[in-house]
Amino acid sequence: MKQRTVYCGEVTTSDIGKQIILNGWVQRRRDHGGLIFVDLRDRTGVVQTVIDPQVAPSAHEVAETVRSEYVLEITGEVRRRPEGTENPNLPTGEVEVAVSEIEILNTAKTPPFPIADDINVDETLRLTYRYLDLRRPEMQRKIFLRHRIVKLIRDFMDGRGFIEVETPILIKSTPEGARDYLVPCRIYPGTFYALPQSPQQLKQLLMVAGFEKYFQIAKCFRDEESRADRQPEFTQLDLEMSFVKQEDVFELMDDLHADIIEKLSNKRLKFPKPFPRLTYNEVMRRFGIDKPDLRFGMELYDITDIAAKTNFQVFKGTAESGGEVKGIALPGCAGYSRTEIDDLTQFAKTFGAKGLVTIALTEDGVKSSIAKFLTEDQMSAILERAEAKTGDLLAIVADQPAVVANVLGRMRADMGKKLGMTDKDEVAFCWVVDFPLVEWKAEENRWDAMHHPFTSPHEDDIQYLDTDPARVRAWCYDMVCNGFELGSGSIRIHRRDIQQKVFELMSYSEEDAQARFGHMLEAFEYGAPPHGGFATGLDRTVTLLTDDENIREVMAYPKAASGYDPMTKAPSTVDPAQLEELHIALRLDEDIEE
Repeated sequence: MKQRTVYCGEVTTSDIGKQIILNGWVQRRRDHGGLIFVDLRDRTGVVQTVIDPQVAPSAHEVAETVRSEYVLEITGEVRRRPEGTENPNLPTGEVEVAVSEIEILNTAKTPPFPIADDINVDETLRLTYRYLDLRRPEMQRKIFLRHRIVKLIRDFMDGRGFIEVETPILIKSTPEGARDYLVPCRIYPGTFYALPQSPQQLKQLLMVAGFEKYFQIAKCFRDEESRADRQPEFTQLDLEMSFVKQEDVFELMDDLHADIIEKLSNKRLKFPKPFPRLTYNEVMRRFGIDKPDLRFGMELYDITDIAAKTNFQVFKGTAESGGEVKGIALPGCAGYSRTEIDDLTQFAKTFGAKGLVTIALTEDGVKSSIAKFLTEDQMSAILERAEAKTGDLLAIVADQPAVVANVLGRMRADMGKKLGMTDKDEVAFCWVVDFPLVEWKAEENRWDAMHHPFTSPHEDDIQYLDTDPARVRAWCYDMVCNGFELGSGSIRIHRRDIQQKVFELMSYSEEDAQARFGHMLEAFEYGAPPHGGFATGLDRTVTLLTDDENIREVMAYPKAASGYDPMTKAPSTVDPAQLEELHIALRLDEDIEE
């Protein structure tokens, strides 16, 4: 094999007259009854090569045997394409290579799907042959974009005085949140390492160690059900800073994400820096969800006070029992058919509502099945509260506050997309702040961290930890973009007494807290500085730029939605001798039943 002199996608008119050597894969072979055209592809693109039997008979003989995805070395001279045969869709479309020599470096079986963009192929087949799927230009563009994002992040963080520190993959299991992946330890029979759900504790300990500014492109592992934006293993930008307040974190992340959007995409920022800061209570009231899509309005409106005075028993009873009556105005939907309204009602029921009330504001007036139960003034008050316009359809839910928020938050997001209100070229970042520190777990009869147990409560709210935990706000924050939680973080607890108090609130016994987090509690006694941090999903960040809804599209080797890898057939059974060496005996369901 000779040394390649130029990449396929980089051959231009400046190379005309030059002898070049190309390496690559056959994208397409065309036999024109004499001349043979071979489109050769590498990671930079495609260039057309021409083999003339009169000029290069040996090369032509080889070209007759070539098929798609063969690996070739081609030697030839660059020349301008004949007038009228240029391809404006290719960067190399003005030139071609007149071939003098061809060497087949490897043959290839017929691929199970075309190595091309915009293919309609079952995902399992693509994942089974992921090494072929990754040859496709659109997949290569995504992986290269991911590389450029990581490089930008590293350069940006280095420029801000951060140091990248690798943290261990084998750590202690301290279950909280998702399930851990466990790794048996052969040296100490009956003991296990865990794969980190995040470097949370380790990065806090780096602050105790005095590094002050840490970051890492970190691998994380969570044993939970897969979905479009979740994988058993994923990558995040993880960072921690000492002597900071949450605004310092916001400013850093605003600058980083604005850089990513402006330097690596053609998208527009909806909001200039600093990105909007919205409280948890505010977003739940206005949007029904803690990760609102701010590319469009269609905010929730509250008519509970009006509903309480009507003769419509569903409204009146809900208001009197402490529930809420809220809705959204769907623009241009007043003409919905009975079937379309039934679909909306079923959507509401799917997410917990008992039903859905609709009011259509048409050119001919108001149309609603509940109009007879409302006075003219009450109907006018509802329309005014909803800021309804002619052509709008009001969708109203009467239920307990959590149900109302869940249903309308989901309906708003769903209808925003269906009604074309989400511009894919617009990026709307915001911060959601002041989450509750804890939430009540009725099934476990205890308080649990809404974020994680190392999140600091607001100083003004520490006094309520014993008397009214639900009132305590946390110094935690989510970065939200276009309806997705892109990342989250918090100002951490750095004092042992407060950390122990929070553990007690969450019903950790002193012994349990010591067993799980003793190393953290002890570290806080050695001059731990105030600190805070953030972690954002790298996979989600890439999908934001590629417009993919599924993070598997931007990962080189993802698992299928089931958590199974059809390429390597993992997870798989192992040799019994390996289990014996680890002192592990399998006890499967059928064994238990027997």
